[in-house]
Amino acid sequence: MKIHEFAGFPNPARVRIALAEKGLTDKVEFIHVDVPAGEHQKEEFLSKNPSATVPVLELDDGTMISECTAITEYLDNLDGHPTLTGTTPKQRAITHMMQRRTEAGLLDAVAAYFHHATPGLGPDIEKNQCEPWGKLQRDRAVEGMRYLDRVLAEQPFVAGEDFSMADITNFAGLAFADFASIDVPADCANLNAWYKKVAERPSIKG
Repeated sequence: MKIHEFAGFPNPARVRIALAEKGLTDKVEFIHVDVPAGEHQKEEFLSKNPSATVPVLELDDGTMISECTAITEYLDNLDGHPTLTGTTPKQRAITHMMQRRTEAGLLDAVAAYFHHATPGLGPDIEKNQCEPWGKLQRDRAVEGMRYLDRVLAEQPFVAGEDFSMADITNFAGLAFADFASIDVPADCANLNAWYKKVAERPSIKG
């Protein structure tokens, strides 16, 4: 398998954490895609993912899988013992629900702020910025943090009792928020405690 990525970006980080959780990191070849230089917008990469986003998982038979949720679903079920996406219909449904809420309400909101209301990746990439929209998304990200704080007041992880891909997305979203200078509200004690706890997992710390 190959992963086409730009190391350090939030979405590639999500897949790297999933790989580490499943013990698959050494089974994958990482292919660098120079996103700041616009390599993701060139025809060679667009043939792999017309959405022009990283990461992309390339299977040995040539199949290309984009979108972190889809990639994680595939990786988690390779051994027949999923640990990140749920094992029962109810767990799977809740995990996917919370994954999407976290992605839309935090990670995607931070990304919109970064790409629209800051210099982002520079003028060669950020060609259609809308600063008012970006600032609204910053506020949405903070609202997302407050929602997740309430969730984590009732359970240890975002989707329930077990660490899941929803937690991976949450961690990547908070790390991106820190990079983009969006502070977690000081009164979000549950979210802050969760972040410190999850940061110590070997898949993240190592």
